[in-house]
Amino acid sequence: MKEPLVISLDGMGGDGAPEIVVKGAAIASTRLPEAAFLLFGDEATLTPLVQAESALRGRVEIRHTDVVIGSSDKPSVALRKGKKSSMRLAIDAVRDGEAHCVVSAGNTGALMVMSVFSLRTLDGIDRPAIASIFPSMHGTTCMLDLGANVECDSDNLVQFAVMGEVFVRTVLNKKCPTVGLLNVGVEELKGRDEVKQAAAKLRDLDLPIDFKGFVEGDDIGKGTVDVIVTDGYTGNIALKTMEGTAKLITSFLKDSFTANLFTKLSYFIAMHPLNMLRRRVDPRLYNGAVFLGLNGIAVKSHGGTDGFGFSHAIGVAADMAKNDFINRMRDDIESLSIDTHNSNNEKVVTT
Repeated sequence: MKEPLVISLDGMGGDGAPEIVVKGAAIASTRLPEAAFLLFGDEATLTPLVQAESALRGRVEIRHTDVVIGSSDKPSVALRKGKKSSMRLAIDAVRDGEAHCVVSAGNTGALMVMSVFSLRTLDGIDRPAIASIFPSMHGTTCMLDLGANVECDSDNLVQFAVMGEVFVRTVLNKKCPTVGLLNVGVEELKGRDEVKQAAAKLRDLDLPIDFKGFVEGDDIGKGTVDVIVTDGYTGNIALKTMEGTAKLITSFLKDSFTANLFTKLSYFIAMHPLNMLRRRVDPRLYNGAVFLGLNGIAVKSHGGTDGFGFSHAIGVAADMAKNDFINRMRDDIESLSIDTHNSNNEKVVTT
């Protein structure tokens, strides 16, 4: 890896940009003393923000552009007309070897399309997938795909399993991550044909993947496995359901503790454990969805996060770069291709 670690940032993407981007870089820089930043966006707006952060002094290069991808822009339009946008230039910096990774809080669809177009996919990967990390009873759980691919065949799901396993092993430092396929039941006969076929292929793979079979929706929170694999349609619904449930519980707690004088007094008694709970499930600590399968590291921050949340997305990208994620992924995908090819040959011979 080149020194120092260079992180490319879309300075204008996200609801709170550019303030949250600059603040996030400043917070992340204390954890990443070796990091430098390429910041793309309007120079007149970004310069005073950077100058106000002493932690960024001498560590940021601003590259001016006044073209911004809006949150409502269609991906196809963004790809066609956004070649000089802050998002596209930030991605291209990774493609051109100027940066190790890119982080943006901008339009998800545009970021995915631009990243695929600019960085391309790794050999052996048919489609990239969106992966993210969630809190669970046993620490954290990684799930993919979260919306990039509405329809997936069994080969796509197998590739997602390999990518998710490498991500958890290299970035979360779990030596032998367990993998499960999300299904409507744990029984082998249940589920769509694509899911059952993917399970059979994962069991037959000659790769060091600890495949545990099928898991159900409640296993996400239980932390039954380290990596949960599903198609983007199901994954996105599961993601939005979890986010909605978290907001619902928060709303119920607020109503309960503000109902009357007695409940307000009860809040002060329960304040410490409630703060512990708040810190445990703080979505900012898990911010940073990863586009796995690309020939480069691209991380999507939640558009509505603050500087603290954006700093965690930067941290995810930095950890991937420092752990040589792309080369490790390339090695495992190559092994997967060889294994699949050998399996196909064996089937032909047997027939």
